[in-house]
Amino acid sequence: MAYDASTLPDVSGLTVGIIGGTGDQGRGLAYRFARAGQQVLIGSRSAERAAEAAAEVAASPRMPAGVDVTGAGNDEVARRSDVVVIAVPWDGHAATVAALAGPLAGKIVIDCVNPLGFDKQGPYALPVAEGSAAQQAAALLPDSRVCAAFHHVSAPLLADPEIDRIDLDVLICTEERELVDIVGALAARIPGMRGIYAGRLRNAHQIEAFTANLIAINKRYKAHAGIRVTDL
Repeated sequence: MAYDASTLPDVSGLTVGIIGGTGDQGRGLAYRFARAGQQVLIGSRSAERAAEAAAEVAASPRMPAGVDVTGAGNDEVARRSDVVVIAVPWDGHAATVAALAGPLAGKIVIDCVNPLGFDKQGPYALPVAEGSAAQQAAALLPDSRVCAAFHHVSAPLLADPEIDRIDLDVLICTEERELVDIVGALAARIPGMRGIYAGRLRNAHQIEAFTANLIAINKRYKAHAGIRVTDL
């Protein structure tokens, strides 16, 4: 079956929380979702830093009037959001996610964390005991609906207000097929993006690891490369 955006659900009323929203990736996603009209909550361990980041995102160029972007501590953001994106550094992933198990119960959780290391030869994938960051999140959040997505979206492209379209596919791994359409619909709120089902959570580790290849590509060709799946 070919990709058909007309079948995607209406997600415009969902509140999207970004845990790690003060970092480059989280802030970029917050900007794009807010620019599309989504209500966005930016979370941080410091509520003050989160509020500052939210104010900066709300004041960004090309942001429509009346945009709803607010900042708060991670716990409050988890409680108030319908969908929560985990965009924290890998070294703080387990501790941050585990601490939010209560407020994230019953919520859709999108993990976009890439477990990568860096040395003189460049980026490389790190081993994860659970298999991947997404599987680690699922193990720590047994009462949440966890999926993996948004790993290969360039933070500089997300943050650049002069770029209207970001032409790439968001690969989605999850145990729940319903989440593919919901997350795909969120991806489609950003012009040029498509959400593509890429298998169950056990397949997330290849997607996370491939980010190391993209970083190498971007360095070699001075680009902001993404992924586009053909024949869909």
